[in-house]
Amino acid sequence: MHAARRIRSAVLVAVASLGLASEGGAQVSAAPAAGAPAETARPLVVVVHGMGRTSRSMRPVVRALEAEGYDVLNFGYSSYCCSIAELGAQLRAAVDARVTPQHTAVHFVGHSLGNILVRWVLTRDEPIPRAGRVVMLAPPNGGSHSADRWAPVVGWLLEPIDELRTDSTSTVRRLPPVRGVEIGVISGGRDGKVRVDETHLAEETDHVVVPGSHSFLMRRDDVLTLTRAFLREGKFGAATRAEPAP
Repeated sequence: MHAARRIRSAVLVAVASLGLASEGGAQVSAAPAAGAPAETARPLVVVVHGMGRTSRSMRPVVRALEAEGYDVLNFGYSSYCCSIAELGAQLRAAVDARVTPQHTAVHFVGHSLGNILVRWVLTRDEPIPRAGRVVMLAPPNGGSHSADRWAPVVGWLLEPIDELRTDSTSTVRRLPPVRGVEIGVISGGRDGKVRVDETHLAEETDHVVVPGSHSFLMRRDDVLTLTRAFLREGKFGAATRAEPAP
């Protein structure tokens, strides 16, 4: 038992050093406080972190959106236990528990794997009420070459990674199109884990590239500006458009 724990700890350290997992996988999910006053009419934004991270990694996004007056659900999950379908079901349950008639729209902002969970939720038969706009940060929409490389090595630890392969039979490549929402994609020109061409989605509304890396894309001021613009207008807009990375 102790030997197994030591092996798992060693692998977690190794995976973190490769940049596949930067934080622990503990589930942290925001929820309204008991006895809180009734919500005023405003949009809800559901924020979903990436693989190997926690909801803490999305705090810059949460703060930026709360400053704009949005109600924010910062959804947390573990990448170490479950399939995309299982995690997607957890996300849907969290949204259902949070959304109220006072929410004028339900938007999403995801990072990396979080976007695939959002796509799973939005392509189920039971639609999200008042689903609005989606901002995807570094999404492996076409699968990821990094997943191809690392799934055979760490797939036993990071269960969803095998479903992010570029193979046409992988989960991410077989999800149906998202209908009825506007989707903006922000790619990192120096991502290192998800290539720009792997982030595209056939049904995307707008796409922009910033000169940023994968793990910390959500901390960039230009990304936060672009995210706010898309949620507000349904497009990134010329005034906030970043220059393509060299």
